[in-house]
Amino acid sequence: MYRLLIVDDEEIITDSLYETFARLMPDQLDVCKAYSAVEALNWMQRTRIDIILTDIRMPGMSGLELTEQIQNYWPTCRVIFLTGHSDFDYAYRALQLPNVRYLLKTEGYNKVMSVVEEVLEEIRRSYSMLDLVKQTREVTSQLAVIRQEEFVRRLLQDSTAVTCTSNDLQDELNKRNLDLQAARPIYMVLGRLNAPLETSSDLERVQESVRIIGSSFMQEHAVNASVTDHYGDMIWLLQTKREDGTADNALVKFLEGTLELVQNACMASLGVSIAFTLSGRSCRFSEITRQYERLRLLQWMNTGDNISMVLTDNHTAPSTGFTKEPLRISSKIELMSGYLETGRIQPFYDMFEELAGELLQHDITMERAMETYYNLALLLHSTIHRWGIQQNIEDQRSLLHLGEFTSRKDALQYLYHAAEELVHFKRSNEQEGSNVAIRSLCSYIEENLEKDLSLVRLAELHHFNPSYLSRLFKQEKGTNLSEFIDDCRIRRAKELLQNTDLMIREIAIRVGYEAAHSFTRLFKKLTGMTPQEYRESLLIR
Repeated sequence: MYRLLIVDDEEIITDSLYETFARLMPDQLDVCKAYSAVEALNWMQRTRIDIILTDIRMPGMSGLELTEQIQNYWPTCRVIFLTGHSDFDYAYRALQLPNVRYLLKTEGYNKVMSVVEEVLEEIRRSYSMLDLVKQTREVTSQLAVIRQEEFVRRLLQDSTAVTCTSNDLQDELNKRNLDLQAARPIYMVLGRLNAPLETSSDLERVQESVRIIGSSFMQEHAVNASVTDHYGDMIWLLQTKREDGTADNALVKFLEGTLELVQNACMASLGVSIAFTLSGRSCRFSEITRQYERLRLLQWMNTGDNISMVLTDNHTAPSTGFTKEPLRISSKIELMSGYLETGRIQPFYDMFEELAGELLQHDITMERAMETYYNLALLLHSTIHRWGIQQNIEDQRSLLHLGEFTSRKDALQYLYHAAEELVHFKRSNEQEGSNVAIRSLCSYIEENLEKDLSLVRLAELHHFNPSYLSRLFKQEKGTNLSEFIDDCRIRRAKELLQNTDLMIREIAIRVGYEAAHSFTRLFKKLTGMTPQEYRESLLIR
C-alpha cells in the first residue's frame, strides 16, 4: 500500500482533495492530510510517505522548504506542487528538485488525479528490481562476497570471539572491503520468506535477490553488510551514514518504512512474500550474536505463514551474561514454543519428532532421557495451562510425573497425544484470533469517531503494521477500513440529527470532522441528502 499526504493551509481544498483520493483506490492508496508544513513534517516522522501533494506558498514554511526537509526523511518520496501561483520563478525552482511535478489549481481535479495515478505507476515500475539484480551479479566479485559473508556468519555465530579489540576488528572489516566501522553501533534486520520454494536453486536465487533489493533500498541512509544464515533467513548489519556515527529513532523509522518498500519490490519482482524483524535499538559488535538470537526468537513468536509484516524490537538486550554455547535441548524447546505459538505446525512436529526420537535410542543415558522428556513435558504442560485447555487433555498432570508410566514408550505416546491436542486447538482458534482483533478495532472506531482515525494512528494504537492492518481488515470484514469509518460516522450523524437539537457543525465535530462543509459533502454523497435535508425529512414523517 502506498501513502499520499495532502498539504494545504486552505482547509476546504485539503478536505476536498482528501475525500476525492480516499475513495480513488482504497486498496492501494492510504491518504493523509495536513493543514501546515509543520503538521506534514510530523507525519513524515511517524510513517513513510510515498507521494506528497502540497501548495508552494503557505504561512511559516513554504512548500519548497518543506520539500527540502522531505528529502531528509524519505528521499524517494515524489512531490506534486499544486498552486494558484503560475509565476516562472516558483515553477523553475520547483522543477530543479528531484522527483517533483508542478500543477496549477486551475487545471482541475481530473488533471490532479491523472498526475497522481501517473506518479503511482512510476513508483510501481521502480520496484521492478530484476535489472538491478542482474547488473549487481555481473559486477560483484564472487570471491570477495564469499569472504565477506563468511566473516558476517562468524559474527552471528559468536561475536565475542571475533571482536577482540576495536583496531583488530576494523582491520578485519577493511580486509574484506566491508564499509562497517568497528567503533560505531550496529542495527540488525532479519528477513524470512513466508512460503517455501520448490527447489534449493530457486531458494538461493531468491535469497540473493532479496538481499540485493534490500541493500539497494536501505543504502540511502545506512551502510550495510548482508548474509543468508544457515536457517535460510536473510540478515543485514547496518550503521547510519551520519558523520558523527550516532543513530536515533529517525533511522529506525526510515528502516521500518523502507522495509515495507522492500516487501513491495520483492513481491513485484520475485513474487515472494517476506516478513522482517528489526532491532529498534543498537548494539555493539560484541553483542551481535545475542541480538541475532533475540531477533530470531521474536520472529518465531510473532509471525505466521504468509504474513508480510515489519516487526520492531524495542527491547534493550543486556550486554553481559551471554552463554557461548546454550544448552542444545533448551534451545530447541524455545524454537518449538515459537513455532507452536505462531501456528507453524510442520516445523514444530519436525523438531518434536527429533527430540522424541532420542527417547527411543538404546544408548541414551537415564540422565539424558529424563532431561529430554521433562523439557518436552514442561513445554506442553505450560502451553496447556496458558491456553486454558486442561479439560481437553485427560490426566494432563501426569506429564510432569515420569514415574506414572511403565515404559519410555508409554511416556512418549502420552507426549504425542498432548502435542496433537495442542495442534488441534491452535488450528481451530487461528481464525477466531483474527476476528477478535478486528472486533476490538471496530469497537474503538465506533466509540472514538471524533478522534484521529487515520490508518497510521489506528495501526499505532493496535500494534499493527499499517499495510498489514489494511489487508487484514479487508479480509475479515469484506470492506475497506476507510469505508467502514465513513459508514460509522454517517450512522452516528443520523442518530444525532434525529435525537438531538445539536447544530450541524457540532454534529460534524462529534463524528470527526473539523470542517462542517466536509461533513456535509460526505453526508450528501452517501445519503443523497444534506444533513439539514435529512433532519427536515424526519419532521415530515
